[in-house]
Formats: sequence, C-alpha cells, structure tokens
Amino acid sequence: MRNLVYTGFMSLDGIVDSPGGGPGEEHRSAGWVFKDLEFVPEAWTLKGDELADTTALMFGRQSYQAFSSTWPGSEDHADYKDLPKYVVSSTLPEEALVDGWGPTTILRSTEDVAALKKSEGGGIFIHGSAELTRRLADAGLIDQYNLLVFPVLLGAGKSLFDRADRDKHMLTLRESETYKNGILKLIYDVKH
Repeated sequence: MRNLVYTGFMSLDGIVDSPGGGPGEEHRSAGWVFKDLEFVPEAWTLKGDELADTTALMFGRQSYQAFSSTWPGSEDHADYKDLPKYVVSSTLPEEALVDGWGPTTILRSTEDVAALKKSEGGGIFIHGSAELTRRLADAGLIDQYNLLVFPVLLGAGKSLFDRADRDKHMLTLRESETYKNGILKLIYDVKH
C-alpha cells in the first residue's frame, strides 16, 4: 500500500491559500510565506527531506494548472521534473497536460485514487490542492500530513481541513520542531 502524504504551508488558523504569491494565487495576502519573517534555512529542510520519500506527485486540477506553468522550468523544483504525476479531475482534458514534465496520468475519481494507493510503489505527495486533500481525507485516503505552520492569521481563504460535521480523524504526532522565526514543523500520521 502506497502512502498518500499532504505537504504544505499553513497559517496558524488553517489557511493554505496562496502561500507563494505566484500566478493564479488570488488571496489578498498572497505570498504570506515569504513576507515579514526572518529566513531561517533549517525551517525549510522538511522540503529537502521529503524528496527521499517522494516517488510521485498528486494534484487537483487547479493546482496542477498553476504549478505546471512554473515548476517545469524552476531550478527549485528540478527534482520533481521527471517524477510521475497524477491529476485528480473529472473535467481536465488529456490535451491540457504539460509535455516534458514527467509522465502524467489523470485520475477521474476518488475510487481511482484508492486503486492507485493499492498499487506497488512509494510515497505520493500532494502539493497545494486543498479541495482535493479535504475530499481524500473524508474518504480515509490521506496517510500523513507534513505541515510547516506559519505564525500568521489570514482569517479567510482555502482551509486544509473540512469544517463540515463529520466523524473525527485521529492523528499521531510523528515529529515536530520549532524554529526561531516562529514556524512550526508538524508531521502527523493519520490513524486508520
């Protein structure tokens, strides 16, 4: 069984919307990850550490379209270029996939994601894709959350976690660290 891991930047109030401020990021505080905080290199080691476990990437349609316009040519994301990618969308046409960014497969349903998890291979990491992550969490398919929590309250925007009344999901803290600029690294395993 393959692990499905959400990795991302989150505000203290649970918002994951527009952290980098790049194309397609519409939040009024877009770019909040890179503003107003002292740069502390060790706070970013999680992203490098994840590469050892990443065998594929998964995106929702909107995040795929946003990232595929910048990541293929980005030196910061060069290690992701040839990895297999999965886009979960019922509407994205095959001709919208970007050439030269590794093999990409469109999954049309949550059931397709469940079947992928049962296949051979290593960790599949979800970047961005808050709506997809909520849907997969509600279906019991997320195995781990790798979060960098920033000391900022954004008040509005896309939340990583569903606010609907549903059964609780228990988590186990695997690893945590606090950095001098106020960022918290939190790695949680989901209890299934």
